[in-house]
Amino acid sequence: MDASQSQLLLKRVINVKAVVTPLWKEEAQNQLQKQINGIDTRLQQLEMQGQRMVSELQKQEAGDTIEKQMATVQNKLSEDKNKLLQQKNQVLQQLQQVQTLELNKEVSQGQIDSFFKVATGDNLVKKMQVEVLLRDGVIEEIRGEL
Repeated sequence: MDASQSQLLLKRVINVKAVVTPLWKEEAQNQLQKQINGIDTRLQQLEMQGQRMVSELQKQEAGDTIEKQMATVQNKLSEDKNKLLQQKNQVLQQLQQVQTLELNKEVSQGQIDSFFKVATGDNLVKKMQVEVLLRDGVIEEIRGEL
């Protein structure tokens, strides 16, 4: 086998971008709203769980141990609630950003892996720089060297 016919199969990461369309905005907003609803549900569950734990502790005889346990439970609940509220604020910010995006603007949608062949003489840097552009889920353009 001669060196000019040597080939390798390599893996690369391809950036996926989407064109902002009315449909894209609607889907993105729906997805973010579902995340917000899920966080709200978890907050409600956390609140109910906390109330049950506190009422169980209150049924026990008062003492230093019970006081410490209640303080521990309340601190843990407060920490968990704060984490969920931070998550909710981040998602609300994303929702606001989506609402203000201009139509036909390109936004990052994530990354996917791809395999590709290289041979002697290929420009590896150019072959690594590939991106896919979607419009409403359909590939509109493949940019870069395949």
